[in-house]
Amino acid sequence: MDSLTQIVLGAACGEAALGKKIGNKALLFGAIGGTIPDLDVFVGRWIYDNEIDIMAFHRGFMHSILFTIIGAFIFGWITYKLYNRGRRKGTTIQNNWILLFFLSLFTHSILDSFTPYGTLLFKPFSNYRVAINNISVVDPMYTVPFLICMIVLMFFKRSTYKRRLWLKFGLGISSAYILFTLVNKIYITSIYKESLRSEGISYLRFQAQPSIFNNILWYGVAETQTDYYVGFYSLFDLSSKVETWNKLPKNHHLAPVNNKDIKTLAWFSNGYYNLIEKEEGILRYNDLRYPSFDKDDPNNAIFSFTMKKEGERWNILPFDGKPPSSEDFSYFWERIKGK
Repeated sequence: MDSLTQIVLGAACGEAALGKKIGNKALLFGAIGGTIPDLDVFVGRWIYDNEIDIMAFHRGFMHSILFTIIGAFIFGWITYKLYNRGRRKGTTIQNNWILLFFLSLFTHSILDSFTPYGTLLFKPFSNYRVAINNISVVDPMYTVPFLICMIVLMFFKRSTYKRRLWLKFGLGISSAYILFTLVNKIYITSIYKESLRSEGISYLRFQAQPSIFNNILWYGVAETQTDYYVGFYSLFDLSSKVETWNKLPKNHHLAPVNNKDIKTLAWFSNGYYNLIEKEEGILRYNDLRYPSFDKDDPNNAIFSFTMKKEGERWNILPFDGKPPSSEDFSYFWERIKGK
């Protein structure tokens, strides 16, 4: 999920592990631990010079269970050695710090696994991307109440029961919301499957996920041999079916998947992507896990980019598209309210 959410969750982990011993400093160290996995966006640029490789590196090994275990011991040992000196000597033990970093690293990866983007939890042993698709990569309903609880907690002494109470509130409310999104996904999935059946759309596979910033407006994509069918459904819609499906051609023939980079992009999007030819040797890639809010162009996916063939490799070109307009946001808001 977004950086703020991971900071808040990491801070809560720090409080759970060391709050009684070091107070608000535990929140800080937990927040640092919760940020470490996302540093792979910078590490990837040190390793690769191709933008597709850099993109694929994110949420890879640095989000894995193996990295969590190794990182917990390394970061825990280093932090303990730096902290356990002077007046602070003997106030903590090394295992406290190992636990703090284990919790903050592990919960980061698990929370990311609930999003459509997914996480390579089992890297380097498997490239399987765990993506449960029940919560958006940015959802204020998860983050804001959790953040408020952590802020209130900071004003109590480390030894008071009220501090632990607010920690429990934060963890309890956020966990309850995750549970709600899982139940909501089951309901929404049934709506989509019934809608596809009633429309007579024979599909190979299908997935649904919430749109950005909320868990009310959902987006579904169904794959056929040659096309994708995409549609929105809001919990506030009057009917219990997806009323409008947009048909998008795959156009996978424009860049055969036997190419290494196209194979990476197909894997990255879990196969839900289409291509649009801009000019010879230049294609637009749309990751169809992320919808278009341009009602005039359903091909205008939020996550899309232009790429160019350079020898045997493809590379992503600098962004030259238009940002979402006020009309796009208006359509998004109106669609959330249902129809």
